[in-house]
Amino acid sequence: MAHLFAYGTLMCEDIMSEVARCRLSNVSGKLRGYRRRIVKGELYPALVQDEAGQVSGLVYREVPPSAWERLDRFEGEMYRRQSVQVELGDSTLLQAATYVVRPEFLGHLERSDWDFDGFIRSGKKRFLREYRKDLSAKPDPLKGGEDD
Repeated sequence: MAHLFAYGTLMCEDIMSEVARCRLSNVSGKLRGYRRRIVKGELYPALVQDEAGQVSGLVYREVPPSAWERLDRFEGEMYRRQSVQVELGDSTLLQAATYVVRPEFLGHLERSDWDFDGFIRSGKKRFLREYRKDLSAKPDPLKGGEDD
C-alpha cells in the first residue's frame, strides 16, 4: 500500500519525517466510520470503528517500504495496519493504510475523543522528548553502519 492516512501524532509533519526518515507530500483527508479516542495515560490516540464517526487527518503519499517498516515499529503491537478508503478535499476517494487499535487493547482507551489541537498545545513537546529518549535507548535495526 503506497499511502498512509495519519490521524494522530503523525499528522505533525516533523514527527512523521523523524519516524519515517523521509519527507513525504500530503493532503488533507477524512475517514468516515471511525473515531479517534484517547489512549489512557498516553499522549497519542487510537482509531476505532464507529459507524457515526468521522476523523480528519493527513494522507501521506507514496510511502517507501523502508518507511513502512519504521512506521510499523513506531505503532507497535497495539495497532494493526489496515486498508481504508479516505475522502480527499476534492471528494475523491483514495485507498490508504492506517493503524487501527487491535480489539484486545480496547480496554486501554478512554471514552473521550482525542484532540489534535490540544496535543499541539500541551503534549507535542513532551511526546517528542519521550520518543527521542526511547529511540536513543535502542538501536535501529533498519539502519546499517552508516547514516541513512
